[in-house]
Parts: sequence; C-alpha cells; structure tokens
Amino acid sequence: MLGYIPSPEHGTIDIGPLSLHAYGLMLAIGVLVAAKIADVRWRRAGNTTNAIGELAVPVVVSGVIGARIYHLFTGYKWSDGGITGAFQIWKGGLSIWGAVAGGLLAAVFLARRRHYDTLALLDAMGPAVVVAQAIGRWGNWFNQELFGRPSKLPWALEIDPAHRPVGYELTKTFQPTFLYESIWCLIVFATIVWLERQRRLVKGQAFALYVAMYTFGRIFFEWLRVDPASKIFGVRFNLLLSAVLCIGATIWFVQLGRTRRPDPLAAVPGEDQGSSG
Repeated sequence: MLGYIPSPEHGTIDIGPLSLHAYGLMLAIGVLVAAKIADVRWRRAGNTTNAIGELAVPVVVSGVIGARIYHLFTGYKWSDGGITGAFQIWKGGLSIWGAVAGGLLAAVFLARRRHYDTLALLDAMGPAVVVAQAIGRWGNWFNQELFGRPSKLPWALEIDPAHRPVGYELTKTFQPTFLYESIWCLIVFATIVWLERQRRLVKGQAFALYVAMYTFGRIFFEWLRVDPASKIFGVRFNLLLSAVLCIGATIWFVQLGRTRRPDPLAAVPGEDQGSSG
C-alpha cells in the first residue's frame, strides 16, 4: 500500500478541559447546517413564514428517536449493550432510515396542522438533510464503525484491532464507506440544485430525487459494508430497503413531472418566472 486513511485514536475532541463526543458533534453541526439551508430554500420559494424555525426542534427530536428505535430493532446488540447501552447514542447507532422516517412523519404532521404547503416544505428540507448526512457520516469515522470490506487501496481506512469485526481481526485496512457516502451526499445535493436551476423541477421532485439518488448510492454502500446487520435471504435488509425506496421514489419523481407545474424553488434568480426555460 502506498498509504491509507488513519482513524482517530478516540471518538472525542478535546477543547481545553472540555471533551466532546465527536459523533454527537458531527450530528449537531449537520443539523445546524441543514436548518440554515432549508430556511434559505424555503424563503427563496417566496414563503415569509418561519416554518423551518418552528418545525426544526420537533422534527430533529422525532428524527433522533426514530433513528435510535430503528437501530435497536435492526442492528443493536442487546446481549452486549443491554438496556443502559440502548440510550447511549453518543457511541453511535443512529440509523438514517429511522431518522428520515421519524423526521418526515413529524414534518408532514406539523405542516398539515399549521397549513403549510407540505410538498414545498419537503422540497426545502430534503436537499438540506442530505448535506447533514454528508457531515454526520464523519461521526462514523471518529467511532471507527460502518466501514466496508478489506482493501489495499491508497485511500483505504485503517481500523484499530478493537473495532474490527469477527473474522477480520488480522485485517488492518478497509473500504472507507463513510467517505464514499459523504461525497455521494454532496453530489446528490449539487445535482438537485443544478436541476432546479436548469430544468425547472416541479413541486415535490426535489424531495423525490433526494430519496431516489441517496438510496441508489446506499445500495452500493450496503453491499460494501461488513458490519453485522439484519438480513433477508442472506441479503442485508437495508440494501433491499434502499432498492425498494429508490424504485418508488423514481416512479414518484416521473409522475410528479407529468402532473404538476414548476416549483418556485427552481426559479433562477433574476430571470422572468413566466418564461418557458
């Protein structure tokens, strides 16, 4: 090997006497960035209400709860962590599937209750969430978790013996799936923004595209990973879920394009919004 990506010795960042869990810090930074992006997108669509500010806390709380519940039923080792470990979220174990599901349910429920345009709200939030995911994945790097198969590539990830799964005790470097997913999330965000400006996405399509593109990449990341996971017929459950969501979101994206008008979010600043583009 010409080189490799080193892993942090511990999952904390020390600032003077203060010791912060890097996993939680990455999640917090991701949430703050996502809230800002979502608010900018929401207001750029012509909305004046502070919807993002009003919904941010309940959506984030619902997302965290959903993320942990999903992990407890699909990937948590009750025999190792027990009841106490079930609440130690700073050690990892927040599933993106549960986070999106929990946050989505809260967002839709509150949007309808407060009479916000639900699809417009999801369009503002979807691309923002994928940026949060890009940032949050670096928490996995600090925790030395959710990496891929053994690799000798120059950018392979070094994993300490204590964090290597059973059967890989003598393997030193693995595929850095956290890095692949982080980069892919940024590509998803850039693609959506570009299409909004160039192709006039209709209302709902930005969110549908977020789901379709993210899950498309997640199929590959799940295929690479070697951490213990729930399986159906020998296939990782999350890989199958990714495939189903990718197909469903793609169909939804196409149907929206046939039935709805262009979304104001897709307008190019300074250009006549009545033009055909």
